[in-house]
Amino acid sequence: MKNKLFSHIPRNIVLLGIASLLTDISSDMILPILPIYLTQQLKISPIFLGLIEGIANSAVSFFTLSSGWLSDRFQKRKIWISVGYSLSALGKPTLALVTVGWQALFIRFMDRMGKGIRTSPRDALISETAEAKFVGKAFGFHRTLDSAGAILGPLLAFLILPLLNQDYQKLFLIAFIPAFLSCCIIIFWLKEKKSVHTHPDLKTLKLKEFLAFDEKFKYLILAIGIFSLSNASDTFLFLKAHSAGVKILYLPLLWVVMNISYTLFSFPAGTLSDRLGRPKLILFGFIIYSLSYLGFAFATAAYQIFLLFFLYGIYYGISDGLLRALVSDLVPAQKKGTAFGIYHFVIGVTVLPASLIFGFLWQSFSPPIPFLFSSVISLASALILYLTQTN
Repeated sequence: MKNKLFSHIPRNIVLLGIASLLTDISSDMILPILPIYLTQQLKISPIFLGLIEGIANSAVSFFTLSSGWLSDRFQKRKIWISVGYSLSALGKPTLALVTVGWQALFIRFMDRMGKGIRTSPRDALISETAEAKFVGKAFGFHRTLDSAGAILGPLLAFLILPLLNQDYQKLFLIAFIPAFLSCCIIIFWLKEKKSVHTHPDLKTLKLKEFLAFDEKFKYLILAIGIFSLSNASDTFLFLKAHSAGVKILYLPLLWVVMNISYTLFSFPAGTLSDRLGRPKLILFGFIIYSLSYLGFAFATAAYQIFLLFFLYGIYYGISDGLLRALVSDLVPAQKKGTAFGIYHFVIGVTVLPASLIFGFLWQSFSPPIPFLFSSVISLASALILYLTQTN
């Protein structure tokens, strides 16, 4: 049963999954406590927090686009994947040196730049390594290991922080260890086919190359762009959790809960999508997202927050890998890196306005308002997805 369940998962995808697992252990040891560290110890305002996360995550967009195109142009994926993982790893220990807001902004920018550089070439490598009829399964497997790391990371933070007397700087230094190991896996063990030529149609980066994609791909990008305006940085979820009564010590456990549901649903959703199709399952995921944000708007107790984080994880588990698999379905093989670059670019470039809008609504009105705004906007994107992808 085990062999059948995980059959058709090539070696490269296993290695990329393990690297993502280790990187997420590293990142998610830090992520749940970072907004509290920034707002309470560095005295950063919610608006400036939104600016930090918005700029940092928008950096992803520009680098996913360029690295995806370059990996198609030269038919090389590994070099960009290696550089990306290395930059993100270096960002972990340097967080321990932060004393003012602009330093946090710079380090978060570097970390997200690394994510941007590696993501599109990595997704393209997964797509071209997997058999065509098992692309959903391959992405589901990768996202499962990725989210498993996001479970282990907060758990480690929860266990280690009391031993460190709540010393966040020491935690940042410890988080560098799994990030370093992930770099070693990519650099020394990941393999790719050697290419002796560049792609002749990609000698320059031109707008007409983007416009030449299939209409369904363009509508998918439109739906994702609108949806992403509803999806501000997850740091606001932790601020909401803290204001609803979740103690700082237990914030990492929220990330654990979210990623448990993410992990439970990723691989089955990917496998199921290979048989039933992806758009309807993605649509279901968007609706779950809208319901979870509606719940966050009115949550007032810690147990409600934990339940909502589990529901939010279901959205991620269903949608994250399937959206990447759907991109792979809609584009030609020789332009997958560019297509994934466009996909991640649109997500990343909307993070800044989404986070600024969220922070503004939070500070100017009340915390429930931005969550209600996000819930409505996500339903609009779900409607576009339904009209353009399910026929």
